[in-house]
Amino acid sequence: MRIFIKALFLVAGFSLLLTSCEKIVEGINENPNNLVQEDIDARLLLTGAELANTVAQAGHLNRISGMYSGQLIGFQSLYSNIYGYSLSAVESIQDWSRIYVGCIPNVRAIREMVPEDKLMVGLTKVIEAHAIGTAATLFGDVPYTEIDDPDISDPTFDSQVSVFNAALALLDDAIADLNAATSRNIPEDIYFNGDKDKWIAAAYTLKARYYLQMKDYSNAYTAAQNGISSSDGNLSHIPRGTAGQMGDKNLFWTVINGSREGDIGTGNSYLMQLLDPSSGITRNNAKTNEYARFLYSTVIEEPSNTNVGIAAEFEPQELVSFEENTLILAESAARTIDFNTALGHLNDLRAWLNTGGRLNSAFVDSAFQYDPYVAADFASGGMENPDGINDTRALLREIIEERYISGFGTFMPYNDVRRLRKDDPDLIVPFPLNPGGTQQPQRMPYSDDEITANANLDADPGIYIITQVNQ
Repeated sequence: MRIFIKALFLVAGFSLLLTSCEKIVEGINENPNNLVQEDIDARLLLTGAELANTVAQAGHLNRISGMYSGQLIGFQSLYSNIYGYSLSAVESIQDWSRIYVGCIPNVRAIREMVPEDKLMVGLTKVIEAHAIGTAATLFGDVPYTEIDDPDISDPTFDSQVSVFNAALALLDDAIADLNAATSRNIPEDIYFNGDKDKWIAAAYTLKARYYLQMKDYSNAYTAAQNGISSSDGNLSHIPRGTAGQMGDKNLFWTVINGSREGDIGTGNSYLMQLLDPSSGITRNNAKTNEYARFLYSTVIEEPSNTNVGIAAEFEPQELVSFEENTLILAESAARTIDFNTALGHLNDLRAWLNTGGRLNSAFVDSAFQYDPYVAADFASGGMENPDGINDTRALLREIIEERYISGFGTFMPYNDVRRLRKDDPDLIVPFPLNPGGTQQPQRMPYSDDEITANANLDADPGIYIITQVNQ
């Protein structure tokens, strides 16, 4: 791993080094290398760090995870090869760099610059925990404890569980800092504009996410009780800028309107078949009409004038959300509390969906229906239990399927299939993956740059190696 000197902090913070198809910012500072840390207002590093985090959460590896969880299809060129499991370490360079160069060094630099500013200190800790937690989620063991030591050019790889625990501890610190802070307007905070309460809720949802991934369902439920409680509190990438111009836009839109036009889309993916009322495996029923969400979720592999839903130019991209938090409550309650509590949380989400939640103005007039489920729907022979399994198990199966749908555009579906494969194979949404093959993707490859630069890493172990939390 490259040593993170201050000049590199500044380059990452101002330009993000986004030279690929996902250029979110350009020319924020014409000559950042002439600056030193003392010359910079700490807030000016914040936008760059948040944009770097956005790319790590919703960029290239996210699309790959969508292909590996039956939601997207690679039609041609690069994405066709990756769709066929030809995935090299080169594909991780961009997102690895966003985490380890664009995000974490910048938020740490901010904390060094304004150590008494509880709001800035707290929110930057949430961002760091988000970034490093995602790294551990995707890659398994990753460098963390030694990454900010200027005397260590080859940091060791910490275990996946230890990184999750470190992220959880950092989130606890962040919550304490934020509770001691006062909200104020911070335009450079493009996620929450300095709203400490929204940052606190997001921190709790991230805690719930990491506990869930470690299968600590009791602590996941406890954390989620303080998590994001409405869609107004979603931590999202909000596209900005001039229409029709590349830059700070929806990342689906960016890739489709860039060099990858025609390469990737939803097509007739398993996700689309579940949502399509006319398909043979549709999840639509007497209480559920997914037609509007089917239209909204469609990603057409052509320029964006045909994409007005989740891949529209200015459509926000959820990174930590009310849907995720509510479904963590539902799944964790089903596993650790009781059927009725879990059903109540699932119906909370359905009530929100029934108001047009998760749709934009192009689809709110399309048909949708999410009536509340009742216990009889999950009893043997009921609407959601035609195969006569245990009623709580049938409810869990529906919750996991809803996570699969609601999580489109995030790592949630990819994380779930890996988490559930060993102990809960009956709950996995049964999309066709690796037809004819005996192995399924378990992780993303380490960045080729890291393999080359870090003496502690001889080669990537491969995408079929099961990570620690999923063994």
